Amino acid sequence: MKYPLLRFLSLLLASLALPVTAADLRVYTYSSFVSEWGPGPLLQKTFEQRCDCSIEFVSSEDGVSLLNRLRIEGSNTRADLILGLDDALIEVAHREQLVQPHGLALPPLKPELDWHDKAFVPFDYGYFAFIYNRESIANPATSLRQLIASDARIIYQDPRTSTPGQGLMLWVKAVYGDQSEAAWQQLASHTLTVTKGWWEAYSLFLQGDADYVLSYNSSPAYHQVNENIDRYQAALFSEGHVAQIEVAAISRYSQQPERARKFLSFLLSPEAQVIIATHNWMLPVTEGIELPEAFSRLITPQRIGFSPTEVADNRQQWIREWRSAASR
Repeated sequence: MKYPLLRFLSLLLASLALPVTAADLRVYTYSSFVSEWGPGPLLQKTFEQRCDCSIEFVSSEDGVSLLNRLRIEGSNTRADLILGLDDALIEVAHREQLVQPHGLALPPLKPELDWHDKAFVPFDYGYFAFIYNRESIANPATSLRQLIASDARIIYQDPRTSTPGQGLMLWVKAVYGDQSEAAWQQLASHTLTVTKGWWEAYSLFLQGDADYVLSYNSSPAYHQVNENIDRYQAALFSEGHVAQIEVAAISRYSQQPERARKFLSFLLSPEAQVIIATHNWMLPVTEGIELPEAFSRLITPQRIGFSPTEVADNRQQWIREWRSAASR
């Protein structure tokens, strides 16, 4: 995920790719991961000290944008490590032959992840959720159907460029099935805007421009820990929530596969898991990680959704359905 004081200028700067250097390991990721408030700088400092090497982060706006970049670059990519796709995109990445097996023996992962992929390593996870301000909304929506049927002002992200936006697309399809097109049309009637990425949507919400914004069940922890405020809450929906598992993998074309492998192992270390949870504001994937008390107060949704193969088989069709319905 992606968290924030959400200062526009710092986010804009963070969204730009960093200068080309003679780095020992080049990591493609998304912009908020390497922002001043994201986990990237601390992870970089810690790993560089351990490996006596240098890391260069190259950023795209969001996870889907990252995938699009990798597909365009193909064998010409400069990426050694890909960090920031999610489980909904891993089958697409496999079919495009963008990654290689990591060959690692992973530490025990949380059982709810049910992880078996041999190329991608999960490094955090959470559930897509709609965030609201309880000082202005006393009775939040209790289901996705109720929210879509309401007149609440909503901001969400484009599924073509953003993993949260793609997550909502999967959420709508899981709940509405063949009636998804009608649901998108209904939602469009009270959607304030659809943004390219997560940070733009969330910053607009914090300015008071919407009743709900699509984000994560872990979003309230950021505000409670860093700002000591608890007015921002995640709505718990009766149908369940779609999970996002963020992943990293070694590029098929990596010039530094062994160093990339060491970085993957580092991501699952207790030290890195704490950094990621408290700077990316998602949940750790390994057991026994001590986190601020605010994490214990997060909603714990039922998980619904689709397998990576189902997403890969239907993604383009579902995007066309969304674009056609949402633009009417």
